[in-house]
Amino acid sequence: MRRAVEIWPFRPSLRYARQLAEALRAETVGGVVMLLATVAALVWANVSTDSYEALRNATFGPDFLHLDMELYKWVQNGLLTVFFFIAGIEVKEEFVHGELAQLRKAALPIVASIAGMVVPALIYLVVSWGAPEAGRGWAIPTATDIAFALAVLAVTASALPASLRAFLLTSAVVDDLGAITVIAVFFTRNLNLLALLAGVAVIALYGLLQARRVRGLWLYLPLALLAWYLVEISGVHATVAGVALGLMTRVHSGPGEENSPAELADHYIRPFSAGFAVPVFAFVSAGVVISAESLGAMVADRVVLGVIAGLVVGKFLGVFGGAWLAVRLGLAKLSDELHWRDMAAVSILAGIGFTVSLLIGDLAYGDDPGRADAVTTGVLVASLTASVIAAVLLRVRVRNHLSAQDDV
Repeated sequence: MRRAVEIWPFRPSLRYARQLAEALRAETVGGVVMLLATVAALVWANVSTDSYEALRNATFGPDFLHLDMELYKWVQNGLLTVFFFIAGIEVKEEFVHGELAQLRKAALPIVASIAGMVVPALIYLVVSWGAPEAGRGWAIPTATDIAFALAVLAVTASALPASLRAFLLTSAVVDDLGAITVIAVFFTRNLNLLALLAGVAVIALYGLLQARRVRGLWLYLPLALLAWYLVEISGVHATVAGVALGLMTRVHSGPGEENSPAELADHYIRPFSAGFAVPVFAFVSAGVVISAESLGAMVADRVVLGVIAGLVVGKFLGVFGGAWLAVRLGLAKLSDELHWRDMAAVSILAGIGFTVSLLIGDLAYGDDPGRADAVTTGVLVASLTASVIAAVLLRVRVRNHLSAQDDV
């Protein structure tokens, strides 16, 4: 009896921890946590700007390893790597088991995603033409935030056909792959080729061990940390290591394995990514001072207007236009369950940039705090605008689908 009394207090905490982890695997919960972190950052930054900036810029880390960085850099280069690791696994899963595994099915989201990156960039360049340093920010409106977009879709349109979610997820996954390529190619400075080659070798070793079905977290965790460190000091953004490791993770279960390493990694790491890594990134990135003066400066800045136009207008035109073009050219076929009005609503939803847009914005204008804050405000405004418009349209589509089912 005494033993039961001693053990009992630990049982609820373990049960609740599991329930919390399970909840964080749900798209809606992860989106809500990220939204709360964003609101908290905005409130703190506007109530006590100095303390928020002091926390954000607090510096720590071993200098002899060249890791003496500000908190926001640790979050960007460290915690966000976990998010991109999950994104890498999602890309691999889509290519092996998902929509991207079949060329006919893959054509629709791939063409839509590529157009959804090119068109926003072009619109951004047109709107921002002639503004100082405008060319540095062309990639900001090219990415869709998977977590936020899927959360809005789950909350507002769970009754719509599952193929709509599959389209959004697949195009957003391709988007992420494009975004990380942009980060690696266009935002690499002071390249240390030796460190990069060493990082590639470690990632290749990780992939080889995965292919040989070698098991053991004790082996893969040090390799992942070493790969992250080598890519970080190479001058390439460390999140690239996260995507690469995700792509190298095996998605097929072997003999005696109930789940593949990718499924296990997703199961255990996704709650950490959704419940901690991404919300902390949102917290250290979204804290901008909002005032009449700052909003006036934002409206007068063509770079910010380009970001807003690219996300709200460009994403819609690119994703919807790319999907229509793919069907029109016979490259793909629209699911019988869907209508082009459904595609229009989800194309507007693709304008939620947030996580990756904030990251690229900081990489582009991190050395200009005023411009960086204005761009952050623009991303927030654009993402909020896209979510509200898409939510309204999706609710209309839900009613139409339900009434059509009733008529049948």
